Amino acid sequence: MAVIIVFSTIPQLVKAQVNYKLAAGPDVSIKVLGSSNIHDWTMAATGIESQGDFKFEGGQLRSLHSFNLSVEVKSLKSEHSSMDSRTYKAINADKYPSVSYKLSSAVVTLVQKNKYLIKATGDLTISGATQTVVLNVTAVVNPDNTITCTGSQKIQLTDYKIAPPTFMLGAMKVYNDLTIQYNLVYKSNQLLTKNN
Repeated sequence: MAVIIVFSTIPQLVKAQVNYKLAAGPDVSIKVLGSSNIHDWTMAATGIESQGDFKFEGGQLRSLHSFNLSVEVKSLKSEHSSMDSRTYKAINADKYPSVSYKLSSAVVTLVQKNKYLIKATGDLTISGATQTVVLNVTAVVNPDNTITCTGSQKIQLTDYKIAPPTFMLGAMKVYNDLTIQYNLVYKSNQLLTKNN
């Protein structure tokens, strides 16, 4: 009976709006890439939370609703702890402990079978300052019904009222332009419940 119930719900997942949460694992990553007058640098985040409502019709992804993402600022780490602490200070991480993105609208376009382009418009908030950004997300629906979302977004620190930090008494100066790269894997809450 349990097997019948599990398999009878799969078509409903394909045709309904289903809530997906970020999965844990080595494939999930958010990286911030930047440069300075001395060298390029990368910070990688571990404290990431995200979920969204993906709507499927006829076996295809049709729309995305109520998507949000949050990154714990102090989970961002580089190869140098001194750089990390100065970055947290520049972002005012004690007062604003997270970076967040909240979706306002999305347009989903089929690229090829099980692969989509999501043009997601939403509010990105860093250090208490909010800017509207448009993310061009590549979404792939995997055979196990997970969804992998990848892409990158360029931002400028000064757009969020952040002065690019300096190090070593000003000898190293971080440039204003950053690139955020993300590889995010989402699992349906319904599937997670069945697997637990």
